[in-house]
Order: sequence, then structure tokens, then C-alpha cells
Amino acid sequence: MTMILSGSKLGFAAAAAAVLGLGLALAAPASAEEAHGPVIEKQSWSFAGPFGRFDKGQLQRGYKVYKEVCSSCHSMKLAAFRTLADEGGPGFTADQAKALAATVKVPDGPNDAGDMFERPGRPSDRFPSPFPNEQAARSAMNGALPPDLSLMGKARAVHRGFPWFVFDAFLQYQENGPDYVYNLLTGYEDAPHGITCADGLQYNKAFLASTCIAMPPPLSDGQVTYDDGTPGTLQTYARDVSAFLMWAAEPKLEQRKQTGLKVMLFLVVFAGLLYFSKRKLWSTVPH
Repeated sequence: MTMILSGSKLGFAAAAAAVLGLGLALAAPASAEEAHGPVIEKQSWSFAGPFGRFDKGQLQRGYKVYKEVCSSCHSMKLAAFRTLADEGGPGFTADQAKALAATVKVPDGPNDAGDMFERPGRPSDRFPSPFPNEQAARSAMNGALPPDLSLMGKARAVHRGFPWFVFDAFLQYQENGPDYVYNLLTGYEDAPHGITCADGLQYNKAFLASTCIAMPPPLSDGQVTYDDGTPGTLQTYARDVSAFLMWAAEPKLEQRKQTGLKVMLFLVVFAGLLYFSKRKLWSTVPH
């Protein structure tokens, strides 16, 4: 009997080792190229974790970077000016959001004469596109289509394989989108030996699709002057606009986290009530 139990334990241990080995094999890079792929460094964000909240000052600076730099090539067709004054957002007042909307010209019409015209933007208007259509955008960008940035904070993310995504679920790591955007914006450098980018492309160590990207370096030190006196460095610009794009992709992030905490607290209390009710109801029943 002892030998049978020992054998079963050994069999269980062997099976566990096999499962662990399979997990490590799945987690390991499939090739040397993948092993030397881009390394996305994690950043510290105010909105990380279950109690995270957006830094309103950072979001306002990020909007300024988007407006003065990114909006010359990229659209944000899903974002409206009125959302800049919503709770959990950049913290602009309704009057400030109205003033920001009025700084852009929006095509409208036709008027009574049947003609199209331009008018100042309203809070209900969405962020304008720098190009009238896709063909005009490609023509201006040498055939490349600048992607819309409305959901970029969530759409472009580091996809971590098994078993890392399991750890991320427990650690509540959800900042892989802004991590990637920040690393991309700060990842331009001279191509290493053995890598040559075609004409019109730049080497970027964080670009996941390839090592060469059509977008030239969009940010540089001193490019944008912040109203609050924050130093205008490449790293600051990249961090602020990455946070802004995360908010644009998930404007209700703070409300979602607050609701989740309330639900978890309710479930803990409810489970406790069920446990003690069960103990009370069955305390007089012999087992």
C-alpha cells in the first residue's frame, strides 16, 4: 500500500513538472528574433491599480501636446470637446471646454443658399480631422495613413503571453497601452548594426510591427510650452500625451474602478452573511 501511494505521489509530481515545463515552453520566445524583440519598459502612472486616478494636470498638458503636435497628422474622431469637462477627465470647466471648441473651424451646411460654410466649434463637436478624407491623408504622408488616436491608449498595447497575463490579472496591470505609447514616442534612435530602414522610415526600438516606422520623431525638447511651468522635455511630453490617450480611450476609468471596489466590498459582506446564516440555521441539526 505504501509503495502504491509513493508511486501515485511520484506520478503526480511528474505530471506537475510536465505541466510546468509546458508553461515555460509556451512562455519562452519561439525564436531568437522574438527573444531580442522590443522591450517595453513599464512606467509609473497615477491611474494604475484599483485606487488609481487620472492626474488632471497631466491630462491637460497631454491635451496641449495633442493639439499642438499630434493633431496636425492624427484625428480623434470619437472624442468630443464636451468630454473635456466631464468628471474623471482633464478637469476643464464647461466654459473652458466651450472656449477650446471655439478655437477650431468646423465645416457645416448647407445654408439657405445651398452653400457649405465653416463655423466655430461647439462643445458637442468632435475633434476635427486634419485631412478631409483618407486619400488626402495618404497623399500628404507619402502613402502612409496616420491612425486615429481615439482608442490608441487601449488599441496599441503590449500583448503578454502565458503565464504573464495570469500574473497581470492578479496584479491588475492594465497600463500596457500607455506604456507602449510612451516607449514608442521615446524609442527613436540610430539603427544598430545590421538593420537598415528604407527611405522615409525611421528606426524605433519599441515599434512592435517592425523595427522601422513611417512616422518621424514627433516630439523633441522645448517643442511645447506648458502653462503650469512643467519642464518641456521629450519624456514629459511623451508621458503626458500617453496618459491623455489612455483617458480618451477609457474616459470612465475612475468610475469603473470605484464601482468595482463597491461590488467587491458588497460580495465580501454578502459572503460573510451567508456563512454566518448557514452556521446559525444548521447549528441545531446533528451531523
